[in-house]
Amino acid sequence: MKKPVIGVIPLFDREKDSMWMLPAYFQGIETAGGIPVMLSLYGTADCEQILDLCDGLLFTGGQDVDPALYGEAVSEVCGELCPARDRLEPVLLRKAMERSVPALGICRGLQLINAFLGGTLWQDLASQRPQTRNHRMERPYDRAEHSVTISGPLAELYGAEQLGVNSCHHQGIKTLAPSLRAMAVAEDGLVEAFYHPEKPFLWAVQWHPEFFNPVTGPGVPIFRALVDAAKK
Repeated sequence: MKKPVIGVIPLFDREKDSMWMLPAYFQGIETAGGIPVMLSLYGTADCEQILDLCDGLLFTGGQDVDPALYGEAVSEVCGELCPARDRLEPVLLRKAMERSVPALGICRGLQLINAFLGGTLWQDLASQRPQTRNHRMERPYDRAEHSVTISGPLAELYGAEQLGVNSCHHQGIKTLAPSLRAMAVAEDGLVEAFYHPEKPFLWAVQWHPEFFNPVTGPGVPIFRALVDAAKK
């Protein structure tokens, strides 16, 4: 059987004007039995052909999502934006959903999917939402900063109700999109993972599974879930 190809949204460095990739994203997919391929940020017109080549998609972390996507103006507490990603990802996600192509969102990916489907975001948790848990931990990131209560498909995946996660984000879900269902909630009530119940596989997590050990760490099952869905 051929290994499934997973198209990975690249990261963007504005200062270097370059697209790049964290090796751990690729390692996570490879450990799970897939073949990762970094996509271009400038292929908006070619999304149909991209999806002909890919069995699954990974929407990675990165800059903040443009608040225009969820009907807000950019506030002074919003971080750096990436217009190229904000143009490509909604189009690619829409077409992937139309074709039931499996997709996983990580950090920004979770925020992008939620906003695209009608949810909203806190532009800066520290200044806009009272917190009882630290959501922006210091390095190293390969350790749990807090725990989340998990349910639904994620609880089935781990065979547990609690999961320790890392946490290095300053934005988060304010309102969950109507079509999505939460499957991880932090101790302070912040939704940190969701799935779409009417799609074969559309999952997203706020934490970074790629920062854990890519072979033996607690992020491995999440990458395996994406790759297994892509095999189908």
